Amino acid sequence: MIIQPESTEDTLAMYNDMDTLRTPFTGYNKIIKRLEDIIISSIIILLISPILVIIAVMIKMTSKGPVLFKQDRHGLNGKIIKVWKFRSMSVMENSNTVTQATKNDVRVTKVGRILRRTSLDELPQFFNVLFGSMSIVGPRPHAVSHNEYYQTCIEDYMLRHMVKPGITGLAQISGWRGETDTLDKMQQRVNCDLTYIRTWSLWLDLKIIFLTILFGFISKTAY
Repeated sequence: MIIQPESTEDTLAMYNDMDTLRTPFTGYNKIIKRLEDIIISSIIILLISPILVIIAVMIKMTSKGPVLFKQDRHGLNGKIIKVWKFRSMSVMENSNTVTQATKNDVRVTKVGRILRRTSLDELPQFFNVLFGSMSIVGPRPHAVSHNEYYQTCIEDYMLRHMVKPGITGLAQISGWRGETDTLDKMQQRVNCDLTYIRTWSLWLDLKIIFLTILFGFISKTAY
């Protein structure tokens, strides 16, 4: 099935009319999820603050450009949000064309290569969580141009935006992190995201966070 909506918000409106999938984050669950995000992100920011400073200095000393890179992504209900990352490339693409990083990508700086392999470039997103545009656990946010493409190729792709995007998620601990150079890889990632939405519980979030700490930071497919 190929979906060709006029826009991201049109797609989500269509799914809401179809009642295809209900978000679990209503009522008390919504409060629990937000408290989880505030408490965990606050603790993590306090613990990693020295690391944030060291990384910022390394980026500034080894390449030209700002320390942080803010890229447009689709958040809850398809609204555009600014996702924060440490700058890991010599370019800062945030337009209608955003090329995924590939192996030996010349755009990636020396420090950026380490940051991307270890997911340290994602650390500023804990501020996104604290301020409410993201969650600790949820579907990973993709570049806007990638969303516009994949929603025409993968059925139910945009259902991922019925919840807040996350720093980590079920797809990431299931091995679907990094470059999605084939449609099947993105399909597997979407399958995990929809499973997470359907089966969410506080215990599932804590399990994903724990497994991310153990296994999820370093990836051979993160370029």
